[in-house]
Amino acid sequence: MTDRILVERIAVFAYHGLLEEEARIGQRFYISLDCRIDLRPAGLSDDVAKTVSYADLTEIVTRIATQRRFDLIEALAEAIAGEILDRHPLITEIRVRVDKPSAPVPAVIDGVAISILRSRAGLPR
Repeated sequence: MTDRILVERIAVFAYHGLLEEEARIGQRFYISLDCRIDLRPAGLSDDVAKTVSYADLTEIVTRIATQRRFDLIEALAEAIAGEILDRHPLITEIRVRVDKPSAPVPAVIDGVAISILRSRAGLPR
């Protein structure tokens, strides 16, 4: 499947991380989605019911990232990917990227990021 819905760099302020300061002070995260989906039915019909609303995707990301706390951004990405695949059966595969621009590492960096790829084929039946 080559059709994709991309939602890039959703900015959230949240409290994820292993360090006590991260839980107390919080920081900005950017979350991006790359969803594989057959967009032909929506494109031919001009019917939103035949696609997935990027507003819905953004709401899921924002809610999970701001209402739950994770030690690892890997766990944040897993929670987002899992809920999106559960709630949107038209999506066959999703890549979730979490950028942490203010990661507390002893070096001058622009940030760190993780990216996971999950597919419907990998879900338990």
